[in-house]
Amino acid sequence: MARQRELPELVRHALELFAPLGTLRVRAMFGGWGFYCDELFFAIVADDVLYLKADAQSATTFGAAGGEPFRFSYKDGRSETMNYWTVPEEAMEGAQQMLPWGRAALAAAARSRQSGAR
Repeated sequence: MARQRELPELVRHALELFAPLGTLRVRAMFGGWGFYCDELFFAIVADDVLYLKADAQSATTFGAAGGEPFRFSYKDGRSETMNYWTVPEEAMEGAQQMLPWGRAALAAAARSRQSGAR
C-alpha cells in the first residue's frame, strides 16, 4: 500500500470512514484508487469521487438515496456504466454514517466473487 502521506486527501478520508469494516488496503489503478477490505475489492476513487460496489440486489438502494453510477468514457467516445455508485453526502461525514453503505458494498463484492462476475 502507498504510504499514508502520499495518498490523496479523499483516499485518506475514505480509509478512515471504512476502518470499522475490516483490514483495508488501497492501491493506485487506472488513474484512480481501488479499495480492498479483507481482500474484497469494494470501492474506487475516480476523478476525486468515491464510488462503492453495487449489484442488482443493492443498486436500487444506492439510486434511491440519490447515488450516481460510475461512468467510464473511452477515448473513442464510447462510455460504459459500471456497478459502482456514489453515496449520500451524510455518509461522508463519519464512519458510523458510512458503515451501512460500506457493508452493502462488501456484500455486493462477496456475491460478485461467488458468482464469478465482476
